[in-house]
Amino acid sequence: MAGYDYDLFVIGGGSGGVRAARVAAALGKRVAIAEEYRYGGTCVIRGCVPKKLYVYASQFPEHFADAAGYGWTVPEASFDWPTLVANKDKEIARLEAIYKRNVEGAGGEAFHSRAMLVDPHSVYLVAEDRTVSADQILIATGGRPAPHPALSGHEYCIFSNEAFDLKQLPKAIMIEGGGYIAVEFANIFHGLGVDTTLVYRGQEILSRFDMDLRRSLHEMMEKKGIKILCHAVSEWVRKTPDGRLDVLLSGGRTLTVDQVMLAIGRIPNTENMGLEGVGVELSKTGAIVVDQYSRTNLDNIWAIGDVTHRVQLTPVAIHEAMCFIETAFKNNPTAPDHDTIPTAVFSQPEIGTVGLSEDDAIKRYSEVEVYRASFRPMRHTLSGRDEKMLMKLVVDGSTRKVLGAHILGPDAGEMAQLLGIPLKAGLTKDDFDRTMAVHPTAAEELVTMYKPTYRVKNGERV
Repeated sequence: MAGYDYDLFVIGGGSGGVRAARVAAALGKRVAIAEEYRYGGTCVIRGCVPKKLYVYASQFPEHFADAAGYGWTVPEASFDWPTLVANKDKEIARLEAIYKRNVEGAGGEAFHSRAMLVDPHSVYLVAEDRTVSADQILIATGGRPAPHPALSGHEYCIFSNEAFDLKQLPKAIMIEGGGYIAVEFANIFHGLGVDTTLVYRGQEILSRFDMDLRRSLHEMMEKKGIKILCHAVSEWVRKTPDGRLDVLLSGGRTLTVDQVMLAIGRIPNTENMGLEGVGVELSKTGAIVVDQYSRTNLDNIWAIGDVTHRVQLTPVAIHEAMCFIETAFKNNPTAPDHDTIPTAVFSQPEIGTVGLSEDDAIKRYSEVEVYRASFRPMRHTLSGRDEKMLMKLVVDGSTRKVLGAHILGPDAGEMAQLLGIPLKAGLTKDDFDRTMAVHPTAAEELVTMYKPTYRVKNGERV
C-alpha cells in the first residue's frame, strides 16, 4: 500500500461512502473521498431527510382539524412555502457540514470534485486537475430519478429533486408513478393544499407491498381528496399560453396543472466516470455488477449503495459500507445481509412493513396463517377522523415462524423498525403471544391477535 497516495479512495459522499471513509480513516488508513455536489448524498440533500420534513409540514392541517375534538380552538391557519423551503435549507446545510466534518475528523481528506477512474488504481480529480493513486477504490455514487425522454414535453416536467425547491407552491400537480416516492409526494402536496392527481400505469399503487396495505391506503388517499388514476400513462405534456401544463393521458383524458412530476424509478450514476475504460462490469441498466462482498470484477474496486441497484435504501448502503470495511481492511469477509429489511412509506397514513407479504408467503409456503386487525386508532376517537388502522401478521402454518408484519396507520414506521428485530431473529407467533401488551397503544394489537383471521393452504384460502 505504501506505493499509493491513499489506502482507500471513495467516490461519492453520500451515506454509504461517508461511512466507509470515516470508519476506514478511524482505523488509521490513508483515506480520501470525493463528492462533486454536496456531502450527504441523496438521503440528506434531496431524499429522505427533506422529504420527512415536508411530510411533517403537510400533516399540520389534519392536526389543526383534529384539535377541535379535544377542546382546542385553533385560529384560521395559513401556510408559507418559502419559509418551509428556507428552513429546510438551513437544516440540510447543517447536516452536510457534519457529514464532511466526520470524515475529516477521523483523519480522512475530503475533496469537492468530480472523480474519474484513469486505471484500476488511479483517480483523476476534475476540480483539482490532478491524478491521485489508491490501493482500494470504493464507488458509492448513488442514483438519480429516471428521465422520460420518450415523453413529448418531458422538458416541462420536474423530478423529486426539483420538488423540494420550487419557487412557488403549485395550485395543481400531476405526479406520474406508483412507487413510494410518488405516493409520498402526492400526500405531501395534498397536505399543503395542492390539487393533486396521481397517475400510475399499474393495477394498484406500491407494487412491492402487501396488497391489503396497498388497497387500504389507496382508499384513504382518495377519501382525503387525492385523485388516483391507475392503468394510465401520460402521452404528452404541452405548455399553455398562461404558463400552465396540459397533459394528455392514455384513454383520451386531459389534465391541466401547474407542475408535472415524474417519479418513474431511479437509475444508477455511472456515466462519464471512466468505468468502461478500466473494465468495470456494468449491468444492462448501467448499475455496477458486484459479488456478494460488494467487489466488482476488478479485485481492488468495490461498489455499494444505489449505484449497485440492489436494495435502494440509505440504511442498506450504510450496512454495505460496514461490511466492505470488514472485508477489505479487517480480513473478515462479510457479505451484506439483504434479507428481512424493515421499511416505511411516509404516506398519510404511513406504512411500516418487514418481511414477506401475504402473496409472497403463499408462493413459498404450503400453509400460511394470516392475522389481521382493522380498527380506529384511539387518537381518532375524539377528533372524529374516519380513518382506520390496519395490522397484519403473516405466519408459516407449520413452524409458526412470523414471516411478515405489515402496518398502516400512525407511527407505522416506528413500529416496523422494532418489528424488524423479532422477525430478523426468526421468532414465532407463540413468542408474540407470550409477550405482554402495552395498554393503551395501537401496537398492542400485534401481541393480542391470538386466532388467525384465515388460513391459506396450497394457495387456497380456507
